[in-house]
Amino acid sequence: MNIQTAHSNRPSAREAAGELKAGLQALVPKMVLFFSSSTYPPEDVAGEMTAAFPGAAVFGCTTAGEIISGQMLKNSIVAMAFNAGVIKDVQVEVLAHVHGQAAAGVPRVFADFKKHYGTAMGEADPHQYFGIILVDGLSGAEEALMEKLGELTDVTFIGASAGDDLKFQRTYVFANGRAYTNAALLVLVKAASGFDFIKTQSFRALDKTLIPTKVNAERREVLEFDHRPAAVAYAEAVGTTVDKLPDIFMSNPVGLMAGDEPYVRSPQRVEGDSVFFYCAVDENAKLQVLTPRDIVEDTRTALTDELSHVKHIQGIVNFHCILRTLELEKKNEMKAYGQLFTDIPTIGFSTYGEEYKRHINQTSTMLVFT
Repeated sequence: MNIQTAHSNRPSAREAAGELKAGLQALVPKMVLFFSSSTYPPEDVAGEMTAAFPGAAVFGCTTAGEIISGQMLKNSIVAMAFNAGVIKDVQVEVLAHVHGQAAAGVPRVFADFKKHYGTAMGEADPHQYFGIILVDGLSGAEEALMEKLGELTDVTFIGASAGDDLKFQRTYVFANGRAYTNAALLVLVKAASGFDFIKTQSFRALDKTLIPTKVNAERREVLEFDHRPAAVAYAEAVGTTVDKLPDIFMSNPVGLMAGDEPYVRSPQRVEGDSVFFYCAVDENAKLQVLTPRDIVEDTRTALTDELSHVKHIQGIVNFHCILRTLELEKKNEMKAYGQLFTDIPTIGFSTYGEEYKRHINQTSTMLVFT
């Protein structure tokens, strides 16, 4: 066994970290990744988790709900430990002050990665290295970060935006025994075994397009679709009225298409004639209106497809959008979704956005260890 998982809902961070340490004691961990409910004091969580696993790279973030093999949880901490059979080396870097200047710090981080590994990020083998990115989910920094990472390296960075249990007040990332806000973690891993990625969004495209012709990218605001007031054009495209438009946002987001595969942009709210999104929408991008498919069945199919060509999965880290979790709750399918991962060591969390090649929403992006 190279990967082990554990979870705790003990009332204090110290008690929870102790229970997690006991649950992961079968391994000598090289890396410990954890996701914590915001109900725990962030500085306590960061310090106790780091102290529990001396000698390992310990990092994580706050959540809007947690995932562990077979279950979807709330008010808990979940953790995954990796030994040297999976992880040859790992380097964790903190990128501070990401709001408004996220991209500026990436070259410095990449220089540190080069110093550590002896390989420039532009030359790093994407079959040998992968990246994990965890971002303050209220910073609005995700698009700039993902764009800069894509410019500078072919290594895939996968991850998510931290949550705070739908309070939308403050989210944290954890590293070096500290809790950081207005920050991101960039983690570069040199793998000792195989790895892969799964992306599933459980939508299909309708034959309806919307072109954002006037946007405020910094505010993630679309003022006009097709040179018309954005809310009016969107409502018309989905067959409703502007006052009822927010009711369909979860079921009819829009997608930037890559072939037949949508990269989802989820609307958040209507203000006046504008539609605000959970991620930036580029001006003049061709967007398709989407309609939902079954999350549980889509995920079952994705896991079956993965197993058909990798034969064995050692573990999964599941970055799962909070909007998907809310839909599963609404349909009373939380248990059914969690049970899909019963036989696979899995941790994950309900996110405020997902990172995989770009910043997206209403998606599950999974890091798979094979």
